[in-house]
Amino acid sequence: MSTYFHREQFTGSLAESITQLVPAAKHGRHLAHQVDRIYFISCGAPNRIMLGLQYWVEHLSNSLEVRRYFPAEFMQMAPPRLDERTLVVMASKSGTTSETVELAEYLLGKPCLTVAVTQTEDLPLARAVSDTFLLGPTEEAYFGCFMVLQALIGGLLAEREKWPHESELLSSLEHLPEALADAAIEQDERARNIAHAIKNDKVIYHLASGPMFTAAYVLGVCILAESQWLHSIPLEAAEFFHGPFESFDDATAAILYLGEDPSRPQMERVERFCKRFVGRAEVYDARTFPMKGISSSVRAILAPYIVGFAAERIAVHLAELNEQPLTTRRYMWKLEY
Repeated sequence: MSTYFHREQFTGSLAESITQLVPAAKHGRHLAHQVDRIYFISCGAPNRIMLGLQYWVEHLSNSLEVRRYFPAEFMQMAPPRLDERTLVVMASKSGTTSETVELAEYLLGKPCLTVAVTQTEDLPLARAVSDTFLLGPTEEAYFGCFMVLQALIGGLLAEREKWPHESELLSSLEHLPEALADAAIEQDERARNIAHAIKNDKVIYHLASGPMFTAAYVLGVCILAESQWLHSIPLEAAEFFHGPFESFDDATAAILYLGEDPSRPQMERVERFCKRFVGRAEVYDARTFPMKGISSSVRAILAPYIVGFAAERIAVHLAELNEQPLTTRRYMWKLEY
């Protein structure tokens, strides 16, 4: 299998997402004074995108309540505050995720406001939600979902909280596909070397804090555990010294992700520990990435995706070494579960 990165193919696959940025931001402004709370609800990688969105809303807003759920969890819990001042945000890369579609149908007739992101208008999620942003057919819906949802939230914060960086955010999101491609290409040789170093490990830890945990979770769970069947475990830095660090030693394989957000000191503490006691820790530090086209005012918001995509090249090379494509599954989409 090939490990070659097709730059033009990658950036082209996000062209339609770019066209949705301004409309999404305008919709966020439209909703800004209609809601008092935001519920982010999705499965898998979109749920982890929402982790970062939740972080920034909590950090930047003094008036919004924000929560994040998985669809099945939410429907079983049936929170009573699902009123006309509640915005429910959903996303599905495929548009067919059963729990997310079921949630959208569950919300029909409820007084809340809803918005969703998926690929095309014929998909079940798009048909069940009136306000839907479409990415077009793409293999990179993960990044498209982030771009559109971040634009939506950026517009909402700009209108409601007078957040001053909406224009820089939209410009940076427009340049994000190129910045992602730069990171993948510039970090590819390093990723290849890491893949060779960890190819025989059956347990790999991913450590991150704050919104950077999105990168750790997506590579650790949504890619390596799902396609390479590794015990690939994401850990949050704030919890690391409350138990997990006792299992780390010279034989431990760990990848550390450092961002530029307010949670960075938590990961700097983890990094100091790993330099003392863990001989096989690889550090991906956002501060070492050029991020061309990304405004300094929003680098911290976009960093998890640029750093995470660079680290994802490890998975590409591991798949080749293992002779197990990243599309490989044992159970998913193959049986009832």
